[in-house]
Amino acid sequence: MAAAPVWSVDPRTGKQREQVAVEATAQEVDAAVRAAHEARGALTDRTVRAAFLRSAADELEAARDRLVEAADAETALGPVRLNGELARTCYQLRAFAGIVEEGAFLDVVIDHPDDTATPPVPDLRRYKIPLGVVAVYSASNFPFAFSVAGGDTASALAAGCPVVVKAHPDHPGLSELVAKVLRRAAARHGVPEGVLGLVHGFEAGLELIRHPLVAAAGFTGSVRGGRALFDAAAARPVPIPFHGELGSLNPVVVTEAAAAERGEAIGTGLAGSMTLGVGQFCVKPGLVLAPAGEAGDALVKSLTAAVSDTDAGVLLDHRMRDNFVAGVAERGELPDVESPVTPGAGGEHTVSAGFLTVPARRLAEEGEHDLLLEECFGPVTVVARYQDDAEVRAVLSRLPGNLTATVQLSDAEAAGEGRGAELVQELTPLAGRVLVNGWPTGVAVAPAQHHGGPYPATTSTSTSVGGTAIERWLRPVVYQGTPEALLPAELKDNNPLGLPRRFNGGLEL
Repeated sequence: MAAAPVWSVDPRTGKQREQVAVEATAQEVDAAVRAAHEARGALTDRTVRAAFLRSAADELEAARDRLVEAADAETALGPVRLNGELARTCYQLRAFAGIVEEGAFLDVVIDHPDDTATPPVPDLRRYKIPLGVVAVYSASNFPFAFSVAGGDTASALAAGCPVVVKAHPDHPGLSELVAKVLRRAAARHGVPEGVLGLVHGFEAGLELIRHPLVAAAGFTGSVRGGRALFDAAAARPVPIPFHGELGSLNPVVVTEAAAAERGEAIGTGLAGSMTLGVGQFCVKPGLVLAPAGEAGDALVKSLTAAVSDTDAGVLLDHRMRDNFVAGVAERGELPDVESPVTPGAGGEHTVSAGFLTVPARRLAEEGEHDLLLEECFGPVTVVARYQDDAEVRAVLSRLPGNLTATVQLSDAEAAGEGRGAELVQELTPLAGRVLVNGWPTGVAVAPAQHHGGPYPATTSTSTSVGGTAIERWLRPVVYQGTPEALLPAELKDNNPLGLPRRFNGGLEL
């Protein structure tokens, strides 16, 4: 039986552009994983890893024009957005190179024997080591930053873990190009090309998560797909960590005082955030709790004007477009739901942005309106108009986990008056990132960043953005009573590698 072809498709027309690969067989997945497993030794030296990551960034930048052109042809995200995303991806690779060189991620702790302690403490030396081969499942909506060279890959390589990527079917041609770039960077430092494997196909993705040499996995995508892989990872004879980003509603609470003070600006800001990238950001605000009455009316009026001025856009593929059109239609038919700007089909290949309104009381209790509490991928949001704080609390109490939660406060509330602090505390259990007087779209790559949240936002407590993303691919090991001559260099008393560490209770930087 011939292998199924993998086609590059133009989302602007729905037509096939070119065949770029074939779907991987079980034998080909096995070969990719085994090649990655054999490449582990080449990543042992942190100096080599850091240089490899920097070279990867350099090579991506050198191929920028070709890569952006290929990405736009397969995603319709546009050169401006894609150039920015590629710049972010290169910055992230270099940031992880710096983390590797610094060495703090190894979390070195050395305790000499202490017979006076109860019970006595033997000689203990702990640090973290790489797990092994990491499976990475690319996202549709970030063809650079959450794909072949994205954060999961960069952090895994930084940890010393080879990677096998399951390419996303929305940008297979770009995936092939980026994989070649990374392998070229690896070759510059004597790292075998097997350090970065790439496979295509749905069945290949299942074979990958089941492979006994795969030690962990990272995923960005839908709740349905992510949960299936999460369950498969847990059902293995030897379960493995599965770090999945699945779905998020990203609620926003607008206080009455904030709406009265700057309702027009909030409406305009909301429109920009919910339509950014044709509503295809994982942190798009999908539910907004806004006050009933004049203050809330001004916000809705501003939102209506701004969304009405938004051009129709192309989603990443026609399946997503069809799901969006059907999803907003189903939501719009619910009792008491209105559409000040009706979302839906914009043309044969496009969608139009819009938003729905509903009394918040409809969301405060279980019922058919629970559909409005599910993420709808695309340029739409739901504005729930509340009568009082009790309705806000009732709705928040029913929300699942999220990547972000936002509160829009007045100047006085932001200064500590009223319920500002209380609302921040009420939102904190719901999300991994809490914003005040901002919008969640745009996730900065920074040491303090956390991109994750309670399920179904993610399947673990880890982050996929920022320096601590490296922790997902490491495990601690402690050596007890081990002679100095047998210890790895990272754990020797004289600290030959100059690592930050905790030595006999004291922090050494």
